[in-house]
Amino acid sequence: MRSFRRTFLRASPGLLLPVVVMASTPLPAGFVELRDVVPGIVVELRYATAENFVGRPIEGYAQPRAVLTREAAAALAAVQAELMAEGFSLKVYDAYRPQRAVNHFVRWARDPEDTATKAAYYPDVPKTELFARGYIALESGHSRGSTVDVTLIRRRADGSWEALDMGTPYDFFSEVSWPASEAVTPAQRANRMRLRAVMLRHGWAPYEEEWWHFTLRDEPFPDTYFDVPLD
Repeated sequence: MRSFRRTFLRASPGLLLPVVVMASTPLPAGFVELRDVVPGIVVELRYATAENFVGRPIEGYAQPRAVLTREAAAALAAVQAELMAEGFSLKVYDAYRPQRAVNHFVRWARDPEDTATKAAYYPDVPKTELFARGYIALESGHSRGSTVDVTLIRRRADGSWEALDMGTPYDFFSEVSWPASEAVTPAQRANRMRLRAVMLRHGWAPYEEEWWHFTLRDEPFPDTYFDVPLD
């Protein structure tokens, strides 16, 4: 829950007006903001917006803050340094995920009437099978603070960035999203393998059913699921 801090605004000489300032909930000990640790990181936190498979902002993501454990952030910084030297960068779609966000996913998945995003995110999977197929679960490694969802972007000649074609969008519930899927083109698979290789070199373990999903091998909180909101 957010706390409040009273400060004062000087409106004119000798007159102070009270102002209430919203203060963010403190992060768990050992967690850091990615932008403070990883130079040049690009963050597009989809769950803080309506651009996700639920179709609305997710509980726990009041602000688009990308947060990780200190160890995971350091490992991601090493990935980013290697990529930046080659004209690439990471784009982060999700990092630490509060447990309340996972609970939101579960409630959505249990509502058979809410299929507004089916065409974009799970066209070939009946919503009733999202649990059985492993796309939605009661717990997520993201809540332990050392898992990220990332893609690669490349710097154009004009200095802007373009996303590499990975063959499917982020959070596309399909076997086509498996890193080793042969349903994508050779170029798309090569882009997936480029991302996978650089993450592996710096201590990240891939998830074999999502090309974007990686967990730090030596995560510091392997059995703890945090629920501090991102506000």
